[in-house]
Amino acid sequence: MEEIMGTTRRALLLATPALALHGAARAQGNYPNRPVRLLVPYAAGGGQDIAARLAAEPLRAALGQPVIVENRSGASGMIAAQALAQSAPDGYTLMLGGSGETAINPHLFRGRITYDAARDFRPVMIMVKVPNVIMAYPEAPFRTLPELIEQAKAAPGRFSYSSSGIGNPQHLSGELLNTIAGIRTVHVPYRGSGPAVLDIAAGQVQFGYNSLASGLPLIREGRIRAIGVTSKERMPQLPDVPSASEYPPLASYELVNFFGLYAPTATPDAITDRLHAALAAAMREPTLRGRFEEQGLLVQSMSRAESWAFQQAESEKFGRIVTQANITIDG
Repeated sequence: MEEIMGTTRRALLLATPALALHGAARAQGNYPNRPVRLLVPYAAGGGQDIAARLAAEPLRAALGQPVIVENRSGASGMIAAQALAQSAPDGYTLMLGGSGETAINPHLFRGRITYDAARDFRPVMIMVKVPNVIMAYPEAPFRTLPELIEQAKAAPGRFSYSSSGIGNPQHLSGELLNTIAGIRTVHVPYRGSGPAVLDIAAGQVQFGYNSLASGLPLIREGRIRAIGVTSKERMPQLPDVPSASEYPPLASYELVNFFGLYAPTATPDAITDRLHAALAAAMREPTLRGRFEEQGLLVQSMSRAESWAFQQAESEKFGRIVTQANITIDG
């Protein structure tokens, strides 16, 4: 009797992995059979929230299930990122992540970050690049980026630039320009893009790096002058404003934010491939592309492999800037 029971136990142990694989395969085959959560690391109304809501509708149509946008703001995006890292890798919890959570925070909050961006999740697709616009006070003594650099070299520390906070892509855009151009301009951080842009218009700072959406109305009114963009390509809304890299001494200059769809690392390929295919098809649709571009978001539609390689390269770039500029966050 004991021999029979032992044989039965051994058979069950041997069968368990096969049963688990069979169950996982069935779960993938049924995906999705309930609503999908799309985490956003910041409050409603910001760039990532807008991108998430633009992406949610085509995902909902392709998957046949509700895609619920859930804002989980706080701790420089780390609350949402930690929630994704701890979620089941089943395709039902995703994140509309950006450079902060995936490429900057690991360097800026070294020793205090609660997840490992390279280990805990992977991009399904980097969807958009988000350039910054270099905005100047109209009565500043320079009218172009080359003039700014020339005068900043002659008087180190003379000019101040605004950004929407410490350690974000706007701040790092300024530090990268300082390094490549060999100048010293003074960073003035603000609590958000709104006041950072308004103080450029008021002449409290001579220039700044901010998103297109935050400054476009004032640019159109002539209260701010756009003198450059931080992407390699020009922006459709500002076709006459050159990329900083068009100035030969800044040929290597590029710094952009980016947004993408992320899933936990162990999510099955069958699920992430389906999600990628749905997004890629949506991004080819002219109306949706136009809606992204209206927000200053340049559609990319990278493959999964391209998305991973891009994120890693950007993380290395941001890490170098943080180290060279000795940027730290208190608290």
